[in-house]
Amino acid sequence: MKISPIRLLTLVATLTLGSLQSSSIATAEEAAKKAEPLKVLLVAGGCCHDYATQTKLLKKGIEERLNAEVTVELSESTTTTARFDIYESDDWAKGYDVVVHDECSANVIERPYVDRILAAHRNGTPAVNLHCAMHSYRWGDFKSPVQPGADNAGWYEMLGLQSTGHGPKLPIDVLSTDSTHPIMKGFENWTTINEELYNNIRVFAGASALIEGKQMMPPNKKVLKNNPNAAATESTAVIAWTNHYGPQKTKIFSTSLGHQNDTVADARYMDVVVRGILWVTDNLDDDGKTDPEVTK
Repeated sequence: MKISPIRLLTLVATLTLGSLQSSSIATAEEAAKKAEPLKVLLVAGGCCHDYATQTKLLKKGIEERLNAEVTVELSESTTTTARFDIYESDDWAKGYDVVVHDECSANVIERPYVDRILAAHRNGTPAVNLHCAMHSYRWGDFKSPVQPGADNAGWYEMLGLQSTGHGPKLPIDVLSTDSTHPIMKGFENWTTINEELYNNIRVFAGASALIEGKQMMPPNKKVLKNNPNAAATESTAVIAWTNHYGPQKTKIFSTSLGHQNDTVADARYMDVVVRGILWVTDNLDDDGKTDPEVTK
């Protein structure tokens, strides 16, 4: 059967147009997929901090730096017993790429409640832990180094480091201890305003230190009574680190800095937190370069 030249041209044009439309649809779908923001859950509230302000600072700082959508779960409680309704569901972390723990819930000690939180991270949801998250969900003899697998070890094993307290609010020298880690690319040492240096009681296997804090501690009244000329002493602790948690080796990043609003608002602090988010969500390569679809 012969096909007329006009009909042949029409057929070719139709096929070409269809191909172009399919290609355009595929390209649009790929672009939409690439443009999807990171889903960040920020859980904050509890004792001793201005979480109403700090959640706003964190949301703004993260969304200014990343193609991200930050959902805030803020407890109105200002006590160490702050709980969060979202944690009452077994699939509480579903739909989120990363959870930022910024709660201060030291006296929330119900094991099933804490186990639900940890299950999401054991099953692969990454976490970034800030400041008083290090002093949350603790019971038993938590002032002594806990043993792996102990009844009260779960939260510390997720964090990768056990801390029990801090000294006075004084400036802290923030010093890199691993310049090769992707999170630390471009990092420069700095000194905080008056901040809290959290102690280190135990570092768990799988955790790696990134930043060290040094703080000059003035002698207390008892020391001065015995020696009026006593000099200040230097205290040192790990203040930022990574961890791989559970059977999935889930990526975890933590920093114990962040008591003061002005510290949270500091671009240097926010940059570290954001690079922690990028690392735990696999958006930093080994050279510390970011995915251009994720960063702004």
